Amino acid sequence: MIDLYTAPTPNGWKASIALEELGLPYTVHALDLGAHDQKKPDFLAINPNGRIPAIVDREADDFAVFESGAILVYLAEKAGALLPTDVKGRSVVMQWLMFQMGGVGPMMGQANVFYRYAPEKIPFAIERYQKESRRLLEVLDGRLADVEYLAGDYSIADIANWCWAHTWYWSGIEIDDLAHLKRWMDAIAARPAVIAGRAVPAKQAKKAEDVEAVGRKII
Repeated sequence: MIDLYTAPTPNGWKASIALEELGLPYTVHALDLGAHDQKKPDFLAINPNGRIPAIVDREADDFAVFESGAILVYLAEKAGALLPTDVKGRSVVMQWLMFQMGGVGPMMGQANVFYRYAPEKIPFAIERYQKESRRLLEVLDGRLADVEYLAGDYSIADIANWCWAHTWYWSGIEIDDLAHLKRWMDAIAARPAVIAGRAVPAKQAKKAEDVEAVGRKII
């Protein structure tokens, strides 16, 4: 059994969607980011960085894993799915996973901060992060012109990138001309496991257009 500590954010959705896709049993522990649950001692013992998501694998001597990308890899390897075992296939998935972790997530997160939450609107910062976020989505679109999913077959790379890419509107980015990206996002959004994982944690789930309003704490 996996204990999942999460909240309704793009990084949180990565873990719950992966658990649903892999069919692994899990128990949800919803953290209230507004109440700073993620900074309390009990949670910091699991993730010293004080961010969601985090998991504890009760079947592996209460092994704790934090950082959403590391969680995706751990769960995929545990279940033996969504991550190839051959060297090249695994590398392709890891490349696109790292692309999200190092690019899409941080840039869209900063776009959110300056576009939505900053008390002072700084045009330079807004334009800088929106442009870079848009460029990264264009990279995804270009890749998806040649393949159905980022690594060929559906994988944890798709889960990671989708969880951020499908919130493009919240960052103030336009994607009307990115047909391949839109095709991919729609296909993933229709998957039953994605629908189920996207609704976790149920007690804090809101309408899609309101979820990100948690504020700066979404990053």
